[in-house]
Amino acid sequence: MGVLVGKPAPDFTAPAVLGTGEIVDDFNLSATIKGKKAVVFFYPLDFTFVCPSELLAHNSRLAEFQKRGVEVIGVSIDSHWTHNAWRNTPVENGGIGAVGFTLVADITHAICQAYDVESAGGVAFRGSFLIDEDGLVRHQVVNDLPLGRNVDEMLRMVDALAFNQEHGEVCPAGWKEGDAGMSANPEGVAAYLSANASKL
Repeated sequence: MGVLVGKPAPDFTAPAVLGTGEIVDDFNLSATIKGKKAVVFFYPLDFTFVCPSELLAHNSRLAEFQKRGVEVIGVSIDSHWTHNAWRNTPVENGGIGAVGFTLVADITHAICQAYDVESAGGVAFRGSFLIDEDGLVRHQVVNDLPLGRNVDEMLRMVDALAFNQEHGEVCPAGWKEGDAGMSANPEGVAAYLSANASKL
């Protein structure tokens, strides 16, 4: 499994269903997220089991991502037509409803291969990538197929990245919005640990 952290996020152009429900043939990642943070997450297939819970979890937190200026983009190997059908299936019938973020159709598997999340069975593992305003991957996590991800953890990482960008301090273990940061030097480590070691 490749590590993309610190590297440019692989760009792609592919068919997609936008959060508005519009179907496009040429959704481009870099043009869409230019100058913004983004979360690109991969999931195995539409109309499956763990996947709808993850897409609904992203959608229920979409306002929180948008408040932070983060674009959310889902990717699977299904076609845009299948994405559209899933969006048009009510939640109580196993669908996802009209989620407000883009669903990209990676029909050729080129995107999941570029992000190195393609499983031996051909579907994507549950990979999530946080991309900064310069197009660099700053965080990635990849779950095996049966293991649903924690979307709140991605929000925490968005906040941690913003804190580091704004204050220049690093974020210790378990850091969350409102917590103290740490100066990245021996004095900063000592000061932070003397005040917080018992809480770690």
